[in-house]
Amino acid sequence: MIDRSAPPIERSDAKGPGPASRTLAGFIFASRWLQAPLYLGLIIAQAVYVVLFFVELWHLIETAIISGHISETDVMLSVLALIDIVMIANLLIMVIIGGYETFVSKIRVTGHHDEPDWLSHVNANLLKVKLAISIISISSIHLLKTFIEVGRMDGGIVTDASGTVIYSSDGVMWEVLIHLAFIVSALALAWIDRMSKDPHEKHDTATRPATVAPAATAAAAPAAAYAPAETGTGEYVTVRIPAGAPLPDGAEVVR
Repeated sequence: MIDRSAPPIERSDAKGPGPASRTLAGFIFASRWLQAPLYLGLIIAQAVYVVLFFVELWHLIETAIISGHISETDVMLSVLALIDIVMIANLLIMVIIGGYETFVSKIRVTGHHDEPDWLSHVNANLLKVKLAISIISISSIHLLKTFIEVGRMDGGIVTDASGTVIYSSDGVMWEVLIHLAFIVSALALAWIDRMSKDPHEKHDTATRPATVAPAATAAAAPAAAYAPAETGTGEYVTVRIPAGAPLPDGAEVVR
């Protein structure tokens, strides 16, 4: 039962959050900068990988050229180790730049000739897919190194000079299974990213406004215009007409 004797509820005409709410929201939004030191730490880790790369490269040069006691298989394994370091460095760059762009602050390099192609449309889902692909590439390098080593497998194991077991049949099987798990995970992430997109978001010529040629070249190029569709849904269709021709009824030139 409604108590009609109660005083009416007074409503404020003020719109938007109050000062306390805005301050709290600003503080929470500014907390994203706590992630900045994490990306700085990844930059230091990448510097360590740069040093490690040149150490491995010097070891390869010293063994192959100076000593002259190295086989083709050893050269291939050393080169794969260098490629592995480069792939991890690429992964670090993707995490540093993409993560900072997505979760901390925009990196304003639009128009720069060195701007990565993926940076203009990076988001959390795209970043996860690219990271998964990078992890698969790194796993492939490790698996290739394993396949080269198991070529000298004896009795189901591979040992080093000191007799320590470095590869076994069970270990190789688990490496293959883990690699397949990475592939399945990447496919699942790509599928989830595809399913999460708006199905009405279509980038075709029927929904994008057309570009009109500049006035200086308008006589030589066809003009572009769009008019309301006959369906009455408020959508637009692209209509291309020769330059200088009259526009159809209800059409307007896109500037």
